Amino acid sequence: MWSKQNDGQMIHNQPVQSSHPAATPVASQPHQPPPVAPGLTVFGKSMKIIGEVTSDEELYLDGDLDGKLNLRNRLTVGPNSKINANIKAQEIIVFGTVKGNVESESRVSLRTGASIVGDIKTAGIVIEDGAYFKGGIDISRPGEGVKAAPKVQAASAGQKQ
Repeated sequence: MWSKQNDGQMIHNQPVQSSHPAATPVASQPHQPPPVAPGLTVFGKSMKIIGEVTSDEELYLDGDLDGKLNLRNRLTVGPNSKINANIKAQEIIVFGTVKGNVESESRVSLRTGASIVGDIKTAGIVIEDGAYFKGGIDISRPGEGVKAAPKVQAASAGQKQ
């Protein structure tokens, strides 16, 4: 692009290349947590939460949590996280440490360096080399935990429904 300077000279403007981490594709960093995106709630590594957390928002948790976590969106457990809680979320990506049962409607991903001690219930699971898991896995059908099974009423011979 060409533009004029204040003294009337024409100069060529070079495109600016960002060195911001969010500009780097996530695929080029397979074992790093994703960059913070707009609309993402972040609990930093210096935060400690004791109690129950419930949210509809996507959450990146890099601190400590003791209690219970219930999300209707994606949870990313950062590499500095130490969670001692039962977790339920739409999707769960773990880089840190979790002690407790984990339930996901779609997928649980344990990345290199991750650790889960507890049972997992999910429709899909990914465990990378270098991740640690101790517990049981219950593979459910996608959406199985969301809808209640329809009640079936049966009548034996001679009974009215």
